[in-house]
Amino acid sequence: MKKIIIFASGTKDGGGSGFENMVNASRGGVLNCKISAVVSNHENGGVRQRADKLGIKFIHFLPPYTAERYKEITKDADLVCLSGWLKLVVGLNPQKTINIHPGPLPRFGGQGMYGHHVHEAVVEAYKAGTVTHSAVSMHFVTDEYDRGPLFFSKPVKISPNDTAETLAKKVIETEHKWQPIITEKVLMGEISWDGKNPESLRGQIIK
Repeated sequence: MKKIIIFASGTKDGGGSGFENMVNASRGGVLNCKISAVVSNHENGGVRQRADKLGIKFIHFLPPYTAERYKEITKDADLVCLSGWLKLVVGLNPQKTINIHPGPLPRFGGQGMYGHHVHEAVVEAYKAGTVTHSAVSMHFVTDEYDRGPLFFSKPVKISPNDTAETLAKKVIETEHKWQPIITEKVLMGEISWDGKNPESLRGQIIK
């Protein structure tokens, strides 16, 4: 059985719902793999609490976040999944490292664009009349924030009374539905690229 390692920062007292959803999917047949470990930069935060509850190995990753340390942590993984990991990833195989992002890419991506920052920016753009939807995006990971090839995008409709908080709930619900399904396609090679040329991307799903 193929092995996945998940990087999820969470917070000092919460977070990690995406990680837990992936574990449940792997145990429920949606995602055919073993979640071998979860990594967080918070030693006893929400991710650690969920890992202990689920019986998943927990790795506390302290700086420096160097290529050598990333490679050591992930050396036995068939796929590396970033699920709310807020640190820049360097040195990993871009064919075997993926990220899920809570907004439309590339417009709402890049350094500093994560979590509530994304939702606030999207809601402001909606009020300005420049967008009608947010999105759940998944992409391969390169050494630059949110710039690897986009292979999945699922629109999330914004309502006139939405706030960043209510939009976040819609996006998380969509993430939980689609992340295991699309991750399985990457794991099985249905979605792939050569790690160098974005035009080599195959299996892209844009809804």
